[in-house]
Amino acid sequence: MKVFLDANILVAILNKKYPIFSLAARILSLADQPKYTFYTSPVCLAISFYFAEKKTSSSIAKNKIKILLEHIQIAENLNSAILKTLNNKKVHDFEDGLEYYAAEEAGCNCILTENLKDFYFADLEVLDCKGFAEKYLIK
Repeated sequence: MKVFLDANILVAILNKKYPIFSLAARILSLADQPKYTFYTSPVCLAISFYFAEKKTSSSIAKNKIKILLEHIQIAENLNSAILKTLNNKKVHDFEDGLEYYAAEEAGCNCILTENLKDFYFADLEVLDCKGFAEKYLIK
């Protein structure tokens, strides 16, 4: 299963933001299992870096991003994804559109976010950490 991690999930992990951190970290630990592959986009990394840097320092934030990249893949924002974002009249937030189409073009099955309403236009499955855990972790 390919799972796209929204910026708010990455920020929660990098900054240990509770109550999301515990569940988000548990979900990300699935990256060690061949069944799961996690993706994010350069836009999400930039947002995550910004908030991690504000909480710590630039060098600590860079180190955290490097560690994070050992467990996740990058879903690129290709020209086609940008054009899809611009051409989809349902997409009102450019950033959310970029994330969505990066996830779609990477073949992701699911977007993990704490802001479900941001992806109201999605055809892909969109779950928050609790919903993901209930569906895929708690059996």
